[in-house]
Amino acid sequence: MITVDVPEPGRETVTCNDTLVFPEPGTVTLEDRDVPDPGPGEVLVETRRSLVSTGTELTLLSGDYPADSVWSTHGDYPLVSGYSNVGAVVEVGADVEAVSPGDLLASRTPHAAYVVADADETVPVPDGVTAEEAAFCSLAAIAMNGVRHAEVTWGEAVAVYGLGLVGQLAARFSHVAGARPVVGVDLAPERVGHLPDAPRVLGVDGRADDPVERVAAATRGRMADVVFECTGSPDAIPDQFDALGEMGRLVVLSSPRGETSLDLHDVCNAPSNRIVGAHDYAHPPVETPATPWTRWRHYELFFDLLDEGSVDVAPLVSHRVPAAEAPATYRRLLADRSDAMGVVIEW
Repeated sequence: MITVDVPEPGRETVTCNDTLVFPEPGTVTLEDRDVPDPGPGEVLVETRRSLVSTGTELTLLSGDYPADSVWSTHGDYPLVSGYSNVGAVVEVGADVEAVSPGDLLASRTPHAAYVVADADETVPVPDGVTAEEAAFCSLAAIAMNGVRHAEVTWGEAVAVYGLGLVGQLAARFSHVAGARPVVGVDLAPERVGHLPDAPRVLGVDGRADDPVERVAAATRGRMADVVFECTGSPDAIPDQFDALGEMGRLVVLSSPRGETSLDLHDVCNAPSNRIVGAHDYAHPPVETPATPWTRWRHYELFFDLLDEGSVDVAPLVSHRVPAAEAPATYRRLLADRSDAMGVVIEW
């Protein structure tokens, strides 16, 4: 585990706590808030890097979702945004024994200079993994959970529609799990270009090529065993069934914003296909022998894959943004995120 230097005497040197806030739809600010106190079982963390979830966060920033949808459960404005944080422990609360000041930890906490996390819901970052790489942890866990719920196994064909961060990670983890081929589809050629240079990973520009024909050619006409929906577009989903073979699985890994119309007889019942929901919240809350793959176990596995070189996320970083410039960056992304992949905030 990485241990980094923290100022001495630690807490007394803290002067402000810049925190990214959405006060209302379409507005983003950096507010100086109080530094939180760690309670029993908690740790105070000084953030090093955090990763922007361009799908979820920009949806929340825009406010462009039905008022009665699950999106509204994120809470009322003002919203404190972010959920993929890496930082060094500054202070530990009572009853914390496994974590010490200086330890570098990953946690599902927001974009802020200082955050408090439950010590049991943090994961040590190993020596071979940088804070920037580790900041992909929460989105990696989402993609891993999707691949696990899809039951992807050795030799199966996978098609990933939508090559934002979650789609890119789903393609990588499917390949690590033994899927061959893995076909990534997007309407933006630059996103297709972010797919890894790995055996039988194929990229399809959905504007220039027919994705269904490319999947058919790559699978000797058998089509995909698993299709991952990672576009977030309700209108894109019906056509994705055309790439799926009989008795296949279409896995909704995105969070579509709106309704989708399907003929369930034709796309589900007649071919005996399964539609699988794989939201991040499907992670089990605690690790048991029957349900071992919690979010934190996926963090650990992700770090192991990074450390051994089986997965590389460094090429996915498109923007490195100082915290002071984060509000302006969010405003630009809200207007146009076509050139964004991994947006890392530096604290």
